[in-house]
Amino acid sequence: MSISQSLFDFIEQKISPFAARLSSQRHVMAVRDGFISAMPFMIVGSFLLVFVHPPFSPESSWGFARSWLELSAKYEVQILTPFNMTMGIMSIYIAAAIAYNLARSYKLDPFMTAMLSLMSFLLVAAPQIDEKMSTAALGGVGIFTAILVAIYVTELTRLLKKYNIGIRLPEQVPSNIKHSFDLLIPIIAVVITLFPLSLLVQSGFDMLLPQAIMALFEPLISAADSLPAVLLAVLICHLLWFAGIHGSAIVSGMLQAFWLTNLGLNQTDLAAGLPMTHIMTEAFWNFLIVIGGSGATIGLVLLFCRSKSAHLRTMGKLSLVPSCFNINEPVIFGTPIVMNPVFFIPFLLAPMVNAVIAYCAVSTDLLPHMISLVPWTSPAPIGAAWAMGWDFKVSILVIMLMLLSMVIYYPFFKVYEKQLLTQEKAAEAEAVFTEKAEATQ
Repeated sequence: MSISQSLFDFIEQKISPFAARLSSQRHVMAVRDGFISAMPFMIVGSFLLVFVHPPFSPESSWGFARSWLELSAKYEVQILTPFNMTMGIMSIYIAAAIAYNLARSYKLDPFMTAMLSLMSFLLVAAPQIDEKMSTAALGGVGIFTAILVAIYVTELTRLLKKYNIGIRLPEQVPSNIKHSFDLLIPIIAVVITLFPLSLLVQSGFDMLLPQAIMALFEPLISAADSLPAVLLAVLICHLLWFAGIHGSAIVSGMLQAFWLTNLGLNQTDLAAGLPMTHIMTEAFWNFLIVIGGSGATIGLVLLFCRSKSAHLRTMGKLSLVPSCFNINEPVIFGTPIVMNPVFFIPFLLAPMVNAVIAYCAVSTDLLPHMISLVPWTSPAPIGAAWAMGWDFKVSILVIMLMLLSMVIYYPFFKVYEKQLLTQEKAAEAEAVFTEKAEATQ
């Protein structure tokens, strides 16, 4: 048995079943769906941040730039208010959304569970001091706490319901009142468990619980933002895709908390006038690594459009527009790339090369850091510039990476094209032979 066949068997028999179980695990799905539910608030908030920090030098003499800079300086507080109420407190939305989705999977009351999660998170993350509620831990700092609180609250509610621990009311009581009273015991349970823990952390370490949890996760966040970790994530994602499993959904679901944390920290540094240091965000992944979709297949689609093979040429034309919006399921399953040994190497290599080049460009300050959350369906040159505060230098890099992916895919494309041309000619000859045979009968 060849090495490649052994690798494919390992992927199919070992990796695929494990990944399939992981992708359907209820907590993983709840976290993923929770982030997706909160995404619109964060996209709008990120978009507004650019208005306060326009992509112009403070010394610019261009009239339009001067007007924008003066306007943003004059109305900074007003412009930042929507940002502070969306991206600035994103952990609130995440805590409620994750609990909602997890409760729904358990067939609990999702709305009431989401409200309990929201209360619980505020209890440990935003205590009142001098009649003022601090929002310092409600942004990126509180993401991991929001996840943990949402899961804890939902599981606690499920256990209380499972063992019938609650207040029983007569049947004559309206159902909406019953639902309200069902939450009394979970609220009490949360207050007597989470709140003392929060007070203990505050007194012992002089920090809020989210800040303490963030400190625990700091080494992991730093490691996840390193180039080896980025390459490992790219490798796992594309191995799963090659096995026919939606690798992006699994990897992004696991890394979303790190991506949003990095983005929130970059935004905090930008607002404070400090240098930004975090590289790996969702926009970095979508617009600089997997350009055109997983595998960075936009270059392959462009090659398909000029192919001599009728099948590949048709696939290229059908896949071109979706690929411009980072949707490449047509080319992955239509070519197919899944479990196709010809495309195994370039499918892994192209995004990994993109990751190395883009990471080096940002880490060496050739390009700015990401500061905005952008819809993943944005065309890569536009999405990357948007995420970097409308710095269009990155669009040049995106186009270069697209051309580089064409170079990487080209020799493998020619091998596959030759195979298909042979099959198509054989099929055409067989069709002609059949037609002549039918004509002579």
